[in-house]
Amino acid sequence: MSTLEKKLYKEIQIKSNKKPTEPVTSRAYRGISTANSENTSFNLYDIALIKQDIINHFHIRMGEKLENPEFGTIIWDVLFEPMTEGLKQAIAANVTTIINYDPRVQVDEVVVDTYESGIMIECSLTYLPYNISENMRFKFDEDNSILA
Repeated sequence: MSTLEKKLYKEIQIKSNKKPTEPVTSRAYRGISTANSENTSFNLYDIALIKQDIINHFHIRMGEKLENPEFGTIIWDVLFEPMTEGLKQAIAANVTTIINYDPRVQVDEVVVDTYESGIMIECSLTYLPYNISENMRFKFDEDNSILA
């Protein structure tokens, strides 16, 4: 190979058709959920994951979790009981315990009320890593379903 050809090879630049990758922004919390069939992706991040974790906790009855009988909610067991002030206080205390169980969230206020066929709970909570406050409403009804 001549010197001219060697110089030519050094000057040739081939451009890649790959697009430069953008840096990945780190997210504090990652997880998956198959609960919502309308989602195009099963991945959940940050606040959406925290919300789903709280909802999952409300689906577990008190005493249902193996080796941890204190874990879970009493709401499913008191759904058909007369709503007295004592019962409202017990449910509010249970909801506060459930939400504060997650170290990423803090309960500010819990309001327990009835609606046509079940119990409605309104929570004011703060996502601690983000310092964001939000209200969540849960409806537990006689069809053994929860709406959040």
